[in-house]
Amino acid sequence: MGLPELIEIEPLNAPVEAEIPVPGSKSVTNRALVLAALAEGPVRLQGALWSEDTQVMTEALRRLGFRIEVAPDPCEPCNRILLVHGQGGRVPPGGTEKQPLELYTANAGTAARFLAALAALGTGVYRLDGAPRMRERPQAGLFQALRSLGCRVDSPNERLPATIHGIGRRPGTCRVSLAQSSQFASALLLAGHAGRWRVEIEDEDEEAGGYVEMTRRIIEVFPFQGGEFAIEPDASSGSYFLAADWLLRRRFGQGRVQVRNWPSSGWQVDQQFTRFLPPRRTVSRRTDLGDSILTAMILAPFGEAPVQFVDLGRLRVQECERVRAMRTELTRCGCRVEESGDTLTIHPSPARGATIETYNDHRIAMAFAALGLFAPGMRIRNPACVSKTFPNFFAKLAAPPPEGLGARLRDAETGRLLKPNGLTA
Repeated sequence: MGLPELIEIEPLNAPVEAEIPVPGSKSVTNRALVLAALAEGPVRLQGALWSEDTQVMTEALRRLGFRIEVAPDPCEPCNRILLVHGQGGRVPPGGTEKQPLELYTANAGTAARFLAALAALGTGVYRLDGAPRMRERPQAGLFQALRSLGCRVDSPNERLPATIHGIGRRPGTCRVSLAQSSQFASALLLAGHAGRWRVEIEDEDEEAGGYVEMTRRIIEVFPFQGGEFAIEPDASSGSYFLAADWLLRRRFGQGRVQVRNWPSSGWQVDQQFTRFLPPRRTVSRRTDLGDSILTAMILAPFGEAPVQFVDLGRLRVQECERVRAMRTELTRCGCRVEESGDTLTIHPSPARGATIETYNDHRIAMAFAALGLFAPGMRIRNPACVSKTFPNFFAKLAAPPPEGLGARLRDAETGRLLKPNGLTA
């Protein structure tokens, strides 16, 4: 039946003891899919996330001509076991200039950037396009780097849609800055491993320990000759339950919510989220947290002093304009928030529930849903947008402990209590 358009979350009224399993990392899954496609033999990806973003990547790889087998994962409903049949670094031919091979990326930044670099390894012509928001997101740095390798990239405004004329596998050198998106460098590193590209990265200090380092470390350990690769749970998705744990213990003085198999590889920047409970006086998007910085923002009103969230520029060009969205929606919840440049200052406030506009952004929806476990009257509009990375997020909120939080969720328009098995997007 699907999720209703507007759901209401009732605050938890008692401590909870739970150990929540969360789906695999989107960032790791989409990197592993590209590397598996470039491998010499079949690679089995265990614990791969199965959500909108990873399905977009899987479908695009299939359209490119890669064979991918999909099987259920007995440990997590929103994961899959993916068997990818690599073609030894070869990308199947594309179309012609009059009839290019069409690749659709929805609003998946990793898919749009990774596929652009991958297409450059092929021969023929490939046309990438995406959802309206993806057409607004920056691509110029990546396109310029591909051109410096000899690849022709046609785009009237340096965004999608774009047509890429493959150059095949040949050595070259390119430079890319991390100023707009770390995904540009990751895309070039992933494809460049097979293309024998030398990728020079500017502003790398800004991403110390971040997503580019994740890409490098996955490349180092990936089974390129064939084999198995395990994908760890998503730390960004786990942050909502760790936030709930902190708020539970703050309110009730007891209870314990853990994330099962919390990642320990050091690959995911949001693995550091536990160090920001409670949020520090200053939290940087550049050096401290990735997507989980939105989760930290919904905790800031419960602190003892104002929290400054700094270096937020990249949040403005992601799934939505996240700086404006967080300021607007926290203010709607009665919080005092100040925006200055790329900084949000959030003051201690008596947060209350409100009807939250999610801007079709999964992270906005999940962050405010976590706040709704403690702030009465929280309503989330378009909750199905969580399908992008965590389709059964609301099911896990409502499932009984120990694998859920036992929260009560209702259809806000009818008042009907929603059962966990009907809460998957």
